[in-house]
Amino acid sequence: MRRFSVLAAALVLASPAVLAQTGPVEQLPEIEVVAPSPVAAGGAASGLDKAKIPFTVESAKAADLERQSGRFDVLQKIETRTPGVALTDAQGNPNRMSLSYRGFEASPVQGAPQGVAVYQNGARVNEAFGDVVNWDLIPSVAIHRVDLFANNPAFGLNALGGAANIEMKNGFLWQGTEATVMGGSRGRVAGSLQHGRIVGPWSVYGALEGLNDPGWRRKSPSRIVRGYGDIGYRHEGTELHVSVSGARSHVGAAAATPVEMLATDSRAIFTNPQTTTTELGQVQISGKSEVSPSWTLSGGAYLRRLDQTTLDGNPADLEQCSRRSSYRDFLCLQDDAFLASRPSGRAARRAWQDRFALVGPDGRPIAFDPAADYATLDRSRTRAASIGASLQATGTEKLFGLGNHFIAGASVDHARYTFQSGSTLGLLNPDLSVTTADPTTPGIGVGPIRTLGSLGYGPTSIRGTNTYLGLFASDTLDLTERLSVTAGARLNHARVATTDRTGLSPDLTAKHRFTRLNPMLGATYRLAPEFTAYASYAESNRAQTPLELSCADPARPCLLANALVADPPLKQVVGRSVEAGLRGKSANPFGLPGSLSWKLGAYHTSLRNDIIPLASAIQGRGSYVNVPATWRRGAEIGLDYEEEHFSLYANYALVDATYRFNGVVASPNSPAADANGDIFVRKGNHMPLVPRHQFKAGIDGSPARGWRIGVNLTAVSASFFQGDQSNQN
Repeated sequence: MRRFSVLAAALVLASPAVLAQTGPVEQLPEIEVVAPSPVAAGGAASGLDKAKIPFTVESAKAADLERQSGRFDVLQKIETRTPGVALTDAQGNPNRMSLSYRGFEASPVQGAPQGVAVYQNGARVNEAFGDVVNWDLIPSVAIHRVDLFANNPAFGLNALGGAANIEMKNGFLWQGTEATVMGGSRGRVAGSLQHGRIVGPWSVYGALEGLNDPGWRRKSPSRIVRGYGDIGYRHEGTELHVSVSGARSHVGAAAATPVEMLATDSRAIFTNPQTTTTELGQVQISGKSEVSPSWTLSGGAYLRRLDQTTLDGNPADLEQCSRRSSYRDFLCLQDDAFLASRPSGRAARRAWQDRFALVGPDGRPIAFDPAADYATLDRSRTRAASIGASLQATGTEKLFGLGNHFIAGASVDHARYTFQSGSTLGLLNPDLSVTTADPTTPGIGVGPIRTLGSLGYGPTSIRGTNTYLGLFASDTLDLTERLSVTAGARLNHARVATTDRTGLSPDLTAKHRFTRLNPMLGATYRLAPEFTAYASYAESNRAQTPLELSCADPARPCLLANALVADPPLKQVVGRSVEAGLRGKSANPFGLPGSLSWKLGAYHTSLRNDIIPLASAIQGRGSYVNVPATWRRGAEIGLDYEEEHFSLYANYALVDATYRFNGVVASPNSPAADANGDIFVRKGNHMPLVPRHQFKAGIDGSPARGWRIGVNLTAVSASFFQGDQSNQN
């Protein structure tokens, strides 16, 4: 009744103006407002007209996400309609997939080079130790909107390829009660419950999600519980929110399977156990206040705690020590991956061979058993506590009589973390499971083991801190009614410090600092009321993670995410991007109800000192290196039609991600590798796991009240295997 009364009053008040009209009423296109930084909240008070942003902004709005309500994970909801976004499944689990945007990753895989910054309500969710993004910890039902930005340095470190800004629901944005239950093959069950309401100036919202999935592969269960809650207050231009997030996930068999095994059994896994258990808790305060008609202050603070443990069974590259070693009858790490550094001379060679001898925690060597099929059970645990705050001022006061949108802000993110890992000697069973209980074989169950030369195996215990500071400012000035120019910059400073706690690797105690000023310049020109051209140039940088800084020597490979060794520091990655395109949005196209949005754009991003992971001949190990240059360039075409009861979309993306150097890199598992385990990369070779072509289309409609039926199509071209930088497979 209240809604009807308000509508009737509005019609009465508007009637004189309507009667005074002498011509047809022109329906203006809807103005979509987005937050041009992770700090700014949405809305007219602090957002910017999307048509004036001189780079690509892909948005998955509430209506888009609701259409994907049958999907449990966040990434599939983002990927379905967004050009340039592809999902990779390196771990063989749909809940631990990686997002690839224009060839840059935001991945939960420890060790994957991260190139997309991700924020949740303005709080950075790239984890402290490896910049990974645990998508499985974000409750998808509680997401109100996702904006994916390209070429915007305001989003700080790691935004080489772009940034994702996730806005969560609150009681002001969503009201009602909803429950969802889903089921599938092999006993898969998932469900969600959400509730939101407004009580005077207050709002409340809560959501809970759960999943129990035995998995399509053997020994690959997924059990996930995650929740989100928000209490909000709004009064006279001021809005304040306190939110709480919590999640726990347990994932099994999180690793790839050799193609030879898949050829005979599509559900096969390689070795086991392979489990990852993650727990997360976060408390956040955010808000904004209109301090004057033209100025808004917004900001927030958060506290985040993460606890992640991994258990991984692996084959062990162990053998009887060489005759030249002082430990001839004992167990040694295979030296095949280190032959290039073998010295000449009898005494020097003996000392070199002794480095590969395996010892237990008491320092005593382990006897070799020729009948044993050796393996290791590798454990790691990462605990991190992060705290951060941000503050931003937004001004819309005219400058020299011209329309203007100015933002300036600062952010600080500080984290303390500990990382512990170790390997226990075990045996590989015929079913490829690893056991550490066998009293008949010497050394089985002993751990943590290490080599005398700290090569391949060694317990790790470090603590460290990351501190990221940022100052940013940008201004969008309307030089004419059609032309808007944006200029801005962000100063990033990163300090990464680690301390060895074992006494075995004192070189792990180190401090690294990275500083860079990243500028941005762009313009938009409104060719017609519904037709805009845009172009921009921007720079970005990425500071190395503690994992990368501590594992950068191919001659001393690490068991990635499980062991660290002291190595030379890597250089920070610097990106330079240019982008241009056309886009538009029209109401009632061709006389039809609804709206039609379209875009056509191209981009080019070049990276200097890009970081890539390299595999080692030792099973499960690798390292990181800087390479001179890489490119990501491409084009995107999109079409989206929407009206109340019907929607249709189609888009195409070309992603050309290539290496821009000629050189040798290590890839001993590649069939094209030479005797030293190296492959030759040529300028123009494509990056692994990045499909060059993507096509997406979908249609849905409401045949009857309360029903909606639709279908989506995603097609991607082939890509090269991980580790195949020379494009042989």
